Amino acid sequence: MPERAYLIRHGETDWNAAQRWQGFAPTGLNDAGRQQAQALANYLRARPIRAVYSSDLLRALETAQILGAALGVDPQVDRRWREIDVGVFQGLTAAEVQLRYPDELAAWRADTLDYRVPNGETRRELQERAAAAWTAAVAASQADEIAIVSHGGTIRLLLRRLFGPSFFDGRELPNTSITTLARAAGGGWHLEGLAETPHLE
Repeated sequence: MPERAYLIRHGETDWNAAQRWQGFAPTGLNDAGRQQAQALANYLRARPIRAVYSSDLLRALETAQILGAALGVDPQVDRRWREIDVGVFQGLTAAEVQLRYPDELAAWRADTLDYRVPNGETRRELQERAAAAWTAAVAASQADEIAIVSHGGTIRLLLRRLFGPSFFDGRELPNTSITTLARAAGGGWHLEGLAETPHLE
């Protein structure tokens, strides 16, 4: 079992730059995102990471492939690491969602786990699949360190599952930010770093 895991948000996309809800959309990295991913790869190149797991969505997979190339590791794709399916909100900005779906947006904000956006999924469903993917990854790998390339919502809800429903200080998870978890003496996990971007500084 690994002693350390890096939870990494994918690099920037044009939809990130435009502040559009991406959900399951197959958006790829833009030029800035590819530069971020390469900087991430250069930063982590010397770490003993021998397994890289990735969402199958293009923006995450491209990030994972750039990281994997630096490490000499082929990413293992698992669709459970996807972002939440935001249904009818997908492709819209927050202002557009507010204009077109004000009642649904209010319900989304009021019920943080169990509201289902039309044609989408609940945060609880996302949390359950992310927790299952996490358990599988840490159980399967014999590497000292692993990297998981996923999405902001997915990482945030996994952290709440691991550290309690009130966990997370509201800080943003920037593109290619690194959240580091280390194995505790009792076999659990503790947080070593949250949403860090030393490679971009």
